[in-house]
Amino acid sequence: MLIPFAYGVGEAEAPFGRAQTTEEYVRSYFIDIPVMADIAYCESRFRHVGSDGSLYRGKINHSDVGVMQVNEYYHLATAVKLGYDIYTLRGNLSYAEWLYHKEGTVPWLSSSSCWKKENLVAMR
Repeated sequence: MLIPFAYGVGEAEAPFGRAQTTEEYVRSYFIDIPVMADIAYCESRFRHVGSDGSLYRGKINHSDVGVMQVNEYYHLATAVKLGYDIYTLRGNLSYAEWLYHKEGTVPWLSSSSCWKKENLVAMR
């Protein structure tokens, strides 16, 4: 499914001048950290917004938001302080990247049974 690329005020156009799927954008964003794309698949199936256009939220924990399922309770204040808007696709990915460089994949351990399996298959 192709989606419009503006996910919030101030978002840039698609980097390659064409509409991209969220998956394509996430994979290109994390080209140097492929495990993060695997995590996005496992956490949200590459959904940042639902079919009705509203922000995708976690089914188990409604405080998990966006493609990377960043938890508002634990991360919103820090994200805001750092200037990331976790409600936009770009901000969600940017904060997740910052978090990855700070804590590795630990914040997404609850989905590791999915993405670790994906990485083991990729390594063979």
